[in-house]
Amino acid sequence: MKKYLVHFPIFKLSAMVFLLAASALIGTELMAQDSAAAKPPVKKKSYAKNTFEGNYLIDNQTVMVPIKGTFEFDINHRFGTTDHSFKDLFGMFASANMRLGFSYTPITDLQVGFGANNYNMIVDWNVKYALLKQTKNNSIPVSVTYYGNASMDTRARNESMPIVTTSDRFAFFNQIMVARKFTEAFSAQASINLTHFNNVDGYYDENKVIQPKMNNDHLSFSLSGRYKISPKTSIIVNYDQPLTQHPMDNPHPNLSLGLDMKSSGHDFQVFLGNYGYTLPQLNHMLNQNDFTKSQFVIGFNISRLWNF
Repeated sequence: MKKYLVHFPIFKLSAMVFLLAASALIGTELMAQDSAAAKPPVKKKSYAKNTFEGNYLIDNQTVMVPIKGTFEFDINHRFGTTDHSFKDLFGMFASANMRLGFSYTPITDLQVGFGANNYNMIVDWNVKYALLKQTKNNSIPVSVTYYGNASMDTRARNESMPIVTTSDRFAFFNQIMVARKFTEAFSAQASINLTHFNNVDGYYDENKVIQPKMNNDHLSFSLSGRYKISPKTSIIVNYDQPLTQHPMDNPHPNLSLGLDMKSSGHDFQVFLGNYGYTLPQLNHMLNQNDFTKSQFVIGFNISRLWNF
C-alpha cells in the first residue's frame, strides 16, 4: 500500500505536465494559423500569352521574347519588285535579298542574336528585352519591349564605296514596341524607331564640296496587327511611316499584308510589301519602293525553334 502512496503523486504531476505542454503546442499552432490567415500568400502574376506568334511580324520585330533556353534559326527572304510583271515573274527571278539569323534566350526576357546578309555582305548583332508584359487581369495593360541591333558592311573596300574608316561600315537600329492582346484573335502593336548610319552617301555641290544626301539619323514609327482566322493561321499587316526629312532620297513608307502559319516548332510567313531589305535600318532609311507605283516585293520569313 505504501508503494502506491509514494508513486501516485508523481503520476499525477506527470499527467499535469503533459496536459500543459499539449495545450501550449495547440495554442502555438492556432496562433500560427491565425497569423497565416492574416497574411494571405502573394499571388504570382499571370501574363497574357501568345500576343503574337513569334519574333517577326513581316518586317518588324514583335514584343514577344521566347522562353528561357530557346534557340531560334531564321530565314528572311525578299524577292525583287513586282512592277516588271512576267518579265521576271513578278520579281521572283530578279535579284533577291536574304538573311540567315541565329538567336538564343539565355535568361528570362532577354534574347541575343547574330545574322548574315547577302546584301553588301552585312553581318548584324541584336538584342531584345521585355521591359513590361501584359497581365491577364490587366494590372499591366500592355507589353513593352526594346529591340536594338548593330550591323557592319564587310565588303572589301574599293574606290566606289563611301567607306574611309572602319567606323563608316556600321549602322544601328533601336526600337521601342508597345503591344496589347485585345482578344484571343486580335493583337496590335505600335513602335517608335531610330536608325543611325555612321556614314551616308554624298554629292558634290556647285562649289565642288561634298554634301550628304541624307541625315545620319532617321526617325520613324510602325503599326502592326494580327488577326487569327484559325488556331494556327493569322492575317498580318504592317505600316511603317518615315518621319525625318532628308536633303535628298527621302525613304517611302511601307505597307505590307500577309499570312502567318504556325506549328509547334515552326513559324512561316508569306507576304507582299514595299520593304525589300532584310534589316530594319536599311528598310526604314533606304527604302525607295513606292506602293503608289505598284513597287511591291514578295517575301517570306521562316523560323525554327528548339528548347534546351
